[in-house]
Amino acid sequence: MRALVQRVTEAVVRVDGQIVGQIERGLCVFVGVTHDDTTDQARALAAKVWHLRVFDDAVGMMNRSAADTAGQVMIVSQFTLYGSTAKGRRPTYVAAAPGLVAEPLIDEVVRELRVLGAKVATGRFGADMAVSLVNDGPVTLWVEL
Repeated sequence: MRALVQRVTEAVVRVDGQIVGQIERGLCVFVGVTHDDTTDQARALAAKVWHLRVFDDAVGMMNRSAADTAGQVMIVSQFTLYGSTAKGRRPTYVAAAPGLVAEPLIDEVVRELRVLGAKVATGRFGADMAVSLVNDGPVTLWVEL
């Protein structure tokens, strides 16, 4: 399981022009799932994201997490995080889990974040989504379990 985490001042996901998810200050997290990922990994990813210290403290150091700052979290499924460009010019996505495997694990990440206390918004699994965000910093991290 892997995630691209961006600290944002806002993020919005639209499907067919309609807003399906929206957050203010927090984290926009693009999540990819591979074939052998587990619910334990989904829970661990949620905890890792929720406790990443990427928000500034009183002296401007990144010492605070979304958990510390009541930051919001946007979860967006993104199978292309498992795309390989090792050969040729067209990425291959064979490492990405099929929807029947990936969707329940994405849902588990969302569930666990909510259990931890996060206000979570989401995209729509399998949809053609338009994601707009304002990266704050910019702060962008790659998280892989």
